Amino acid sequence: MRYSIEGTPLPVVICELENGEAMITEKGAMSWMSPNMQMETVGGGVGKMFGRAFSGEAMFQNRYTANGAGMIAFASSMPGQIRAFEIAPGREIICQKSAFLASTAGVTLSVHFNKKIGSGLFGGEGFIMQKLSGTGIAFVELDGYIKEYELGAGQQLVIDTGYLAAMEPTVKLEIQTVAGLKNKVFGGEGFFNTLLTGPGKIWIQSMPVSGLAGSIIPYLPTR
Repeated sequence: MRYSIEGTPLPVVICELENGEAMITEKGAMSWMSPNMQMETVGGGVGKMFGRAFSGEAMFQNRYTANGAGMIAFASSMPGQIRAFEIAPGREIICQKSAFLASTAGVTLSVHFNKKIGSGLFGGEGFIMQKLSGTGIAFVELDGYIKEYELGAGQQLVIDTGYLAAMEPTVKLEIQTVAGLKNKVFGGEGFFNTLLTGPGKIWIQSMPVSGLAGSIIPYLPTR
């Protein structure tokens, strides 16, 4: 499979498939394709279906198989970037809820729960995430500009909740309280931040969907 990611700020990934190659997508992700692409809706078992639902995706997925050389394209739904990740055993990726766009057939999408109780109660976007495992190429949809860091062992970074786009499984995620009552009430940054501890790579997004929605709401008509 060959691919190219084109366009900004609403990119699209165009995949060129050989005969018999297949892509897995979420419903509504396909934008255009050659007529020899055959679609099949798959579930993959009750456990996997409910896991995808918890992680913000549809319970069913669409599988597109090329009958001869074929082409299929998947477009982003929000301004941002499409990133391609090479997934393999030991090279899994954990990404934000609803980030998965499409992948080759060997990639598995599952739900990832943060084990810290504080993350569950207060972590917001960081509590339920998506895990990409198996073998193949996965395309994920991230919001705004993406900044990549590689944290060393024990190295930490504090980010506002919701700005974490993706991370390697070796990175530890915790939720910490903003210090000081005045800072909590009047600081405008919320009560909690996300603390990331290395080793491993992290990808931070400049405009989460929740932030974009909050910026637009004051300008929407009231009726």
